[in-house]
Amino acid sequence: MASASSPTDKDSATKPSNFLRQVIERDLEQGTYAPRRWAGHPADAAEHRKGQPDPARIRTRFPPEPNGYLHVGHAKSICLNFGLAQDYQGICHLRFDDTNPEKEEQEYVDSIKDAVRWLGYSWDAGSTSHLYQASDYFDFMYRAAEYLIEAGKAYVDEQTPDQMRVNRGDFGRPGVDSPYRSRSIDENLQRFREMRDGKLADGSAVLRARIDMASPNINMRDPTIYRIKHAEHHNTGNKWCIYPMYTFAHPIEDALENITHSICTLEFEDQRPFYDWLLDRLGEGGLINLPRPHQYEFARLNLTYVITSKRKLRQLVDQGHVTGWDDPRMPTIVGLRRRGYTPESLRLFADRIGVSKADSWIDYSTLEIALRDDLDPKAARAMAVLDPVKLVITNWDEVMGAGHLEPCAAPVHPHDPARGRREFKFGRELWIERSDYEETPPKGFFRLFPGNKVRMKFGYVVECTGATRDASGAIVEVQAKVLPDTKSGTPGADAVKVKGNISWVGVADGVKAEVRLYDRLFAVPQPGAGEKDFLEELNPSSLTVVTAYVEPSLATAKADEKFQFERHGYFVADRKDHSAGDGNAVFNRVTGLKDSFGK
Repeated sequence: MASASSPTDKDSATKPSNFLRQVIERDLEQGTYAPRRWAGHPADAAEHRKGQPDPARIRTRFPPEPNGYLHVGHAKSICLNFGLAQDYQGICHLRFDDTNPEKEEQEYVDSIKDAVRWLGYSWDAGSTSHLYQASDYFDFMYRAAEYLIEAGKAYVDEQTPDQMRVNRGDFGRPGVDSPYRSRSIDENLQRFREMRDGKLADGSAVLRARIDMASPNINMRDPTIYRIKHAEHHNTGNKWCIYPMYTFAHPIEDALENITHSICTLEFEDQRPFYDWLLDRLGEGGLINLPRPHQYEFARLNLTYVITSKRKLRQLVDQGHVTGWDDPRMPTIVGLRRRGYTPESLRLFADRIGVSKADSWIDYSTLEIALRDDLDPKAARAMAVLDPVKLVITNWDEVMGAGHLEPCAAPVHPHDPARGRREFKFGRELWIERSDYEETPPKGFFRLFPGNKVRMKFGYVVECTGATRDASGAIVEVQAKVLPDTKSGTPGADAVKVKGNISWVGVADGVKAEVRLYDRLFAVPQPGAGEKDFLEELNPSSLTVVTAYVEPSLATAKADEKFQFERHGYFVADRKDHSAGDGNAVFNRVTGLKDSFGK
């Protein structure tokens, strides 16, 4: 929980430094925000001044727009904002930036809250919830807009959108003043109130900040701060028919919430001058608490083989290229969670890649390495056969007795004896991987081929005698003989030396399962780069579904439980489709034991 009881600066010192930590530590050392007071909730300057000294040493915020599902890039931002608040005895707010009445949906609100909680963070501090929505500040934003008009810093412009675009100029040509720029304050107030009262049509007028039409930063050429939109809002209903632009709303939201460090991705760097200009003007008018927030930008996450554009992700869903937002191939947090990623692995990934101001690409294998490092000490082991063919022990009945099933056991986790052992049966018929048999073995192949001896892991040594093929030449059965005094863990078991050691599942007690072998959704590192159609770069092998057999310990596996299938990698019982004990076992491959994509 991001609160005053969170870790201290000493804890933060154990983490790698970066420019954001340096900024925060400088501000704390200089007491930059120490004088500020907190009303107990977002408020203007007058109300905050009546409050107590702010209990949070810093305040950060995670401000998603509830118009889609969060993805891995948002996970980095969540870990960054909530993590910094934790490390410096601060508070991180969760704020829904719902200033656009046409895009927000409750479904997305709920999914965002669930994602933040799942990643291990909370917006509660003590007995106070710091869950906010920008639309609750519409009254103040309107008040701020009227103040700017009264101060001669804003005007109503009634040019057409095309006229405004042309007159804005470009990087080589300064803008041209709007013919409405010289209106009087009273005229602007009257016209703005007519916008508010629904007397003007959508697109017929906007409110613009009066700054500098010759500014080299085009964002400072009298940016639009309010537009008309006759649309019902999910929170405020039909109270408003004018809505603030994001660049106007965002700094105001930060100020009302007493945010100290407003952390954004680099695409907002060009907007920082307006962020500063607006808050300085509102500070001069005594509307917001001082010292005001400051914005800092970091490079967004660019992950190979992944797209994070909401528009493109929606296209994948709507056109049926994936099964939904939680398809395990999707980079959404719900997709990563269903794939088998853990909160700890995503936090570890975020820590390892750090933050910087330079754009770069992170290889997808870095994310998978963090996952393996998290799962290796946690995941129970199990044997599974994904491409099964039957191995028949031809002398089993003669040596061991007809119908005999020999109990075998293995540790649940090889490095944690306290977790106990798992049990399974060795009998006349076993399932093995089809690739474990070769008629004519290549060099270095030590598994099953005629005349070769191998150890069946945790069981007996067997000697291969051959195989049976069908009319098409496909192998349908492999045969071997058991060496009776070679059971693992018994005296003399090592008397027969072998080079091969293969996993198996007993036919008598194996559990049939659907196994979904997921891989990267795209076949190229930077899908959609240049003029390419990202849909043409989908990986046709991103999902293979097989019927497999798994050892009996997995019969009681619970949905979302993770395992290491020996030899194959890490798997998870699908959180949507898997159910234990009713013959509907479904496991997803999370990741292999090592990176093998494209090899």
